[in-house]
Amino acid sequence: MKTYIPKLSEIEKKWYVVDVKDKVFGRAVAKIATILRGKGKPMFTPHLDTGDFVIVLNADKIRLTGKKEKVKTYFHYTGYPRGARFITFDKFRAEKPEELIRRGVRGMLPKNRLGRKLLMKLHVYRGGEHPHKAQKPEVLSLS
Repeated sequence: MKTYIPKLSEIEKKWYVVDVKDKVFGRAVAKIATILRGKGKPMFTPHLDTGDFVIVLNADKIRLTGKKEKVKTYFHYTGYPRGARFITFDKFRAEKPEELIRRGVRGMLPKNRLGRKLLMKLHVYRGGEHPHKAQKPEVLSLS
């Protein structure tokens, strides 16, 4: 018996809309990364892009459990001496919620060319509107 490898022309890509309002950050990001990777499809192949496109809405309304909103910090180094910068989750969410979701998903994708290609299929928006109506995305609940 041979292993089935799908051809690029056989891979069907869908568009999904995910509303993360009042969803837990880690669980939502894990589900989004799974959809981008295509792991729920029967034709999943680790070295191919078999995943779907994901549109994330209300990124500024995502939440964490417990005290993590004040305690969890993100690190950035400027490249200069003493250039370490730390920012808490709630400040990061107030300034750049799109980058917060993107950074969480990026951590769950492969660290290679395929992971960078998959991350380009993620579209994150602060509010409840998006410009991708022409793609006719399906609504996906994260429950």
